[in-house]
Amino acid sequence: MGGKALIMSKLKENLKDLFTDWNTIPNWMCFVRIALIPVFAVLFIKGYYLWAVITMIVAALTDVFDGKIARKYNMVSNLGKILDPIADKLSQMAIVVILIIKFWQNDGIVKYIFFLFIIKELIMIIGGGILLSKGMRPTAAEVWGKAATVVFYVFMITIIALGSPDSPLVGVWFFKQLPQTLTTVMVIISAMLAFVSLFGYAPGFIKQMKENKAASKSDNKKNS
Repeated sequence: MGGKALIMSKLKENLKDLFTDWNTIPNWMCFVRIALIPVFAVLFIKGYYLWAVITMIVAALTDVFDGKIARKYNMVSNLGKILDPIADKLSQMAIVVILIIKFWQNDGIVKYIFFLFIIKELIMIIGGGILLSKGMRPTAAEVWGKAATVVFYVFMITIIALGSPDSPLVGVWFFKQLPQTLTTVMVIISAMLAFVSLFGYAPGFIKQMKENKAASKSDNKKNS
């Protein structure tokens, strides 16, 4: 079997495995999280900031509990391992784009730091695409990846809720607008964790690429 045929065979096999036992509660929670992204964006753009915050909190909670439910009730699936990080990436990209728009007219470096999240996600997407093109599946999120996701949601939801004078919780009870310095520090910390999680994927990616290369060489030798 030639190299291209072998890759196509692996790709078909991976796709078949991917959708085995896919119909689970955690996977549907991922679908809900993805569906809430345009809802969040529309609410935010139209100025319904409080409802936008509530929507993103619901999305974040689905991210927290889908993995717990999957592990506790033995609902871990191959699709879930891929779908969960995809839902995370789409949600995070939506939040980042919205915050870039919101802070674009502000002074300071925060609006530029947000672009680091986009760069990180693009690298992840390209890496995942390379693996899939070679008939391999991207690895599931590691501890640092989950930690970075939790920090991102907590910090960004807080910034949306309290980061500017027109934020929904500013002036409610004892809540005040976040100082610009604190907002900047929160974004920097979240960006640093995002890249730490990115580097955490590197060893697994390199290992998969080496194994794939070795397997391709072995098959070529057999066919020669």
